Amino acid sequence: MIIRRFSAAVFAATLLTPALAACENTGTGEAGASASPTASGSAAPGSASPGTGDAKQALLNSTNEIRNGNFRFTMAGVGTTAEGQVHEPSQSAQMKLSVGDASSDVSMKLDVVHFKPDSWVKIDLGGQAAKLPGVQNLNLGKYQHLDQTRIKGNRSLGFDFEKVDPAGSEVLTQGVTEVRQTGEGAYAGTIDVSKAAEAGSLNAEIIKALGQQARSLPFTAKLDPQGRLSELVIQIPASGQTKAQDIRMTYSDYGAATAAQKPPADQVVEAPKELYNLFN
Repeated sequence: MIIRRFSAAVFAATLLTPALAACENTGTGEAGASASPTASGSAAPGSASPGTGDAKQALLNSTNEIRNGNFRFTMAGVGTTAEGQVHEPSQSAQMKLSVGDASSDVSMKLDVVHFKPDSWVKIDLGGQAAKLPGVQNLNLGKYQHLDQTRIKGNRSLGFDFEKVDPAGSEVLTQGVTEVRQTGEGAYAGTIDVSKAAEAGSLNAEIIKALGQQARSLPFTAKLDPQGRLSELVIQIPASGQTKAQDIRMTYSDYGAATAAQKPPADQVVEAPKELYNLFN
């Protein structure tokens, strides 16, 4: 993955919307074969394929458990990965994100911890961007404590315990326009993401770039034996210089996640103004 410019917009978008970083680069990643629904999309042998209405309801129901805010998750685009946990019982959450590598214009690793009412972020910037003025004030090797009054409402640095899903799968599944069951707990179809900018795995810029294509993107989904969403993959088609790619979200450990760990006091400093300038 190669990000062509170093800007607050790129960094802010990549913190909780890793898919945007993938869409704004000219990397060579191709859409994964696992995300390609077959045209015939039949049910497993010997099983009855439910009607579209039943299949869509199954997908809608699959996100119900996410609202309880006790799960682990991953998100991935081309060259960008994120993983973390949400533990609403303790009002805590954590996300670790990685974008790019040492050969990229920008490589970045973030470790964001929320333990209401506090938040911290540890940043490791690499690549050519690490040589830019001011970066040394962010590459501190420690967790930077965030002033909540300065990140309130900030989609990148903040976390809303009223909307506990960083990927926004509930919003996405509501946009399903066609779906069929392809096997036990497996589904495929098309999804309209044109009104899903609030989903953390997408972004208004991606949706705008897709134009009319945003109304009918191929997707696959998997449910666990309890009917809970375990994987959602959306295919993003090639557009301009942007290669085709997959956005993949997974969920696990429903009801069994653990509380995030607060950083040790000797590993915490107050965030400098450069950090707020970067993400605001």
